[in-house]
Amino acid sequence: MNTPLRFALLALVASLAACSVLESDKIDYKSAGKAPTLEVPPDLSQLSRDNRYAIPGGVVSANAYEAGRANAPGIPTAVDKLGDVRMERAGNERWIVVDRPPEQLWDPVRDFWMENGFLLTTEQRNLGIMETDWAENRAKLPQDPIRSVLGKLIDSVYSTGELDRFRTRMERTAKGTEIYISHRGMQEVYTNQRQDQTVWQPRPVDPELETEFLRRLMVKLGVSQEQSRAAAASVAAAPASRSATIANVGGQPVLQVADGFDRAWRRVGLSLDRTGFTVEDRDRAAGIYYVRYVTPNPERKEPGLFGKLFSRDNKTEAPMKYRIRVQSQGNASTVTVLNEAGQPERSENAQRIVRVLADDLK
Repeated sequence: MNTPLRFALLALVASLAACSVLESDKIDYKSAGKAPTLEVPPDLSQLSRDNRYAIPGGVVSANAYEAGRANAPGIPTAVDKLGDVRMERAGNERWIVVDRPPEQLWDPVRDFWMENGFLLTTEQRNLGIMETDWAENRAKLPQDPIRSVLGKLIDSVYSTGELDRFRTRMERTAKGTEIYISHRGMQEVYTNQRQDQTVWQPRPVDPELETEFLRRLMVKLGVSQEQSRAAAASVAAAPASRSATIANVGGQPVLQVADGFDRAWRRVGLSLDRTGFTVEDRDRAAGIYYVRYVTPNPERKEPGLFGKLFSRDNKTEAPMKYRIRVQSQGNASTVTVLNEAGQPERSENAQRIVRVLADDLK
């Protein structure tokens, strides 16, 4: 299909979508990728490629979709005791708590994302981390006669202009597991007045979408629809967290947060997930996240740190490894950046990382 026709159809779809009325919680995702056909040994899939820079619709890695589902052990997703799943909240952050170990939750959670139209590009069972590919919420498309007539003929250009991906992180606790879901979004925007060229740019995180998927995951784990809706609507909010403040201690940029360790650890973990850092390992007892980071290219003139990392034309530098340390004393915490050897990092990259985290923690 030629380019002018494609953009004409896109404009038509956009105008029709503006007139359609969709339910606020209507979700129907369709993966932007295809199921992989190659298997890799489990020990080689633990440290997956850096998905922050994957172009929407690119090739996915890790275990094959169908083979993974066929070989997954049959662990029941419903439980006799519905009270072992609950939702908790701190400010705008929500997560679910399950009185089961992560080993019993991995396969049901994995199946949950598959059933909701996603493929997984990251599966790190040893860390309790999985991440979906980029997918489109097809429920946002207008359900009109034109689409019914054209149907599959223009399916490739019938688009919402938005893509979403989600990261799930499971934290082991003394009594079970905490499950966090973080959202990242992209939107397709025109780059010129003729509106014949587009690029993908990040769009704001959607906490309501995160909450909705947490609610649906509760249902997958055995809670009824009515109970899950009541839990999402009635969960009491803890006092709102304060913004993180950037400071300089001994020539090192740090974040100062007015939260105790548990809450600061949780907030920093969600911030790393939402801003796209690759978490390779974590040690909650020591308060350390082990992450990978790629230096932005200043010549891109990007609107933010991750502003244009999805361009096919821009080359990125090799990722560098850092440690993000959370230290607390009473009801206050300090977040610092350490190098791979565990020494204080004072470079420009450390300053960038601190700013990115501070902006997300506002």
